[in-house]
Amino acid sequence: MKPHSERGMSFTTGEIFGEGSAGRSGYSLPESGIDRIDPQSVLPQGSIRKTMSGFPELSEPEVIRHYTRMSQWNFSVDTNMYPLGSCTMKHNPRIGEAVSRLKGLVGLHPLQTDEDAQGTLKLIHDLGRWLCEIVGLDSVTTQPAAGAQGEFAGLMMVRAALDKRGETRSKVLLPDSSHGTNPASSALCGYGVVTLKSGADGKIDLAELDRLMDSQVAALMVTNPNTLGIFESGIIEAAKLVHDRGGFVYCDGANLSALLGKARFGDMGVDVAHINLHKTFATPHGGGGPGAGPVCVTKELEPFLPTPVIVEDNGVYRREWDRPDSVGGFHSFHGNVGVLVRAAAYILSMGPEGLSEATEAAVVNANYIRARLRDHYHIAYTPRCMHECVFTDKLQNKYGVTTLDIAKALIDRGFHPPTIYFPLIARGAIMIEPTESESLETLDDFIDAMIDIAQTAKTDPESIKNAPGNSVRGRLDETAAARNPRLRCGLCG
Repeated sequence: MKPHSERGMSFTTGEIFGEGSAGRSGYSLPESGIDRIDPQSVLPQGSIRKTMSGFPELSEPEVIRHYTRMSQWNFSVDTNMYPLGSCTMKHNPRIGEAVSRLKGLVGLHPLQTDEDAQGTLKLIHDLGRWLCEIVGLDSVTTQPAAGAQGEFAGLMMVRAALDKRGETRSKVLLPDSSHGTNPASSALCGYGVVTLKSGADGKIDLAELDRLMDSQVAALMVTNPNTLGIFESGIIEAAKLVHDRGGFVYCDGANLSALLGKARFGDMGVDVAHINLHKTFATPHGGGGPGAGPVCVTKELEPFLPTPVIVEDNGVYRREWDRPDSVGGFHSFHGNVGVLVRAAAYILSMGPEGLSEATEAAVVNANYIRARLRDHYHIAYTPRCMHECVFTDKLQNKYGVTTLDIAKALIDRGFHPPTIYFPLIARGAIMIEPTESESLETLDDFIDAMIDIAQTAKTDPESIKNAPGNSVRGRLDETAAARNPRLRCGLCG
């Protein structure tokens, strides 16, 4: 009998248990119990090693321990707090994961008729109605696969509405605290970007808005609360000013977690807004997987919604394609249904009271962190924050410690770094969003870690500047890595 390495790792039951029907164990297995498989016939030739030289020989426990250890190096919201401002890395309830795997949902074929997809269509239709009620707008599309695509869809509808009026406008106003995707979406839609400087209080400067708002402005694109975590208290006045001059108001819904059950975009004068389901409604966030960024609009913009629009007639749901003013489709078939299902499960399990309580907890948590750290870190802007707070490294700079150093030092203390150097209008920004997911005990642990870093920056700044020291990887030379990247394939080595 040849050794297995010479036969492409192919076995028969006789070779494993002994020639014949019974081996040393005395057990008898049929010859067909283990099929004969030749890797050479089923694997791509480029994936098959030609030699085994230098290949480690490991036992199963060693292999399991290796991969388990690597999995424990990963940081996730299941292991500790993610204090990422504006990203809202909240806990994803397991009920959403369970519901999204129900056979009737995952088994839906994209080409099934509307008659055979009534349950899924009803779920998406109902989710859309709930989202419209939550933000105070009239109609919705659930097609966009991300918040950024939602921005683009919303601006496309604004452009279509202006075209319908016979107007050609060339620019969008963006506060200097806007999200990074806002100017990109505006440019992609063909608009020039005009920066609207914030006032000393971190809010929209209404006088500056009045100066810049002319007949060429298609829209004011605002985030409320803004990326400093401050509520735009002048939003109604700003919206009126924009509307009086024929423009639209777009609201980036990234910070909607601060408003659920408390305030609605539509009541503020907003015409169109996208909603990040992965932020506000606890669906999976990031990792390159599917997302969803539904867009809600007023009656005026409803004719321009992407097709198809899911409508209901006497309890029957269908996808409506015949909409001559539509800006077109943004996603194949039904959209990212798994994400929509998770968001619907979250809303149903929380209910109106639960959503409102989540907002209260998120805002209280952020202000608790702000109050306890205000003597240790410089606060970027003085107005009370909403769901996130922004500090800077101004107090630590005198010891040569920067925001990046503080972020790295948090790794040594068991926490994921917060968002840093954003928004750009806060020099050395440290942006912290605890969400409603975190307990008082976790918040106190995080705050204690931040205080320890601030104190160590005074007494031993070099230890902070050289952090992390306890992680699997030490500090990388990020400048050199950006200028001279060494890229390699994970399969090829």
